[in-house]
Amino acid sequence: MAITETARLRLLAPPVGKVRVVLDTDTYNEIDDQFALVQMLLSKDRFDVEAIYAAPFFNTRSDGPGHGMELSYQEILRLLERLNISPDGLVHRGVTEYVGPAKQAREAPAVDDMVARARAGSPDNPLYIVAIGAISNVASALLKAPDIIDRVVVVWLGGHALEWPDTIEFNLKQDVGGARVLFDSGVPLVLVPCKGVTSHLHSTVPEIERYVEPHGGIGAFLAMRFKEYASDHLGWSKEIWDMAPVGWLLNPDWAPSVIIPAPIVTDQMTWSIDRRRHSIRYVTFVDRNPILKDFFLKLQAFAASS
Repeated sequence: MAITETARLRLLAPPVGKVRVVLDTDTYNEIDDQFALVQMLLSKDRFDVEAIYAAPFFNTRSDGPGHGMELSYQEILRLLERLNISPDGLVHRGVTEYVGPAKQAREAPAVDDMVARARAGSPDNPLYIVAIGAISNVASALLKAPDIIDRVVVVWLGGHALEWPDTIEFNLKQDVGGARVLFDSGVPLVLVPCKGVTSHLHSTVPEIERYVEPHGGIGAFLAMRFKEYASDHLGWSKEIWDMAPVGWLLNPDWAPSVIIPAPIVTDQMTWSIDRRRHSIRYVTFVDRNPILKDFFLKLQAFAASS
């Protein structure tokens, strides 16, 4: 399936009004997916959240990608319970293996649901796929149904800034083959890099204790996750990486961006640029203040109304 550059650029324009979104998240990998998920679900005036997909991950917190996906699935359920939201028909298990160097589509309920929801849209009403983990679910959907690329926009937290000496970033390095599928597919893509860009989006224990912890069961849960991530909080702050893609969709001024050619991931895990490639949108800066203020106010309002 081909998409013209004109159509791609039209889809890459920041959206106006309420948007259809799905969230693809390795929720148990760290502590930031939880904040992103809650902010998205509390932004009912901006988002129609159609589905949440558990993404695979493999690090010291899991025994393998499939185990990481299941841990993420269970963490999503814990968050929804504290938000009084039923998971039925909303939450779907993702793939248990990476797409990998062979660029092989993997089967999962999340992949099938993503394809179906994308096909139900149109270029005038696209599905925004907010991906904040390894890109395996999304890459599998693109491989399985290349016809969806003219009716979706992928907003992915992945890689480091283009000027960074490498792009050995957790989401990207887990499934380099999947990332290459994403960058080569021509799908409208908003790339939100980590180091050098989203690394500005951080918070501290005193801030979380003041503005998050007092606000209901969900606030207490998020504060617990934040504080348990490090044993020494003296002089310590923590990036809440995954809030950045949600922040861009909430207000593009909070995450300024430019149009660039789709970068290439080299075998040395660096970026390479070929100016003949199709366009993507690339976020150059993340303003943490309005993103966190928006989150704190919505969390406070939710707790007050519960």
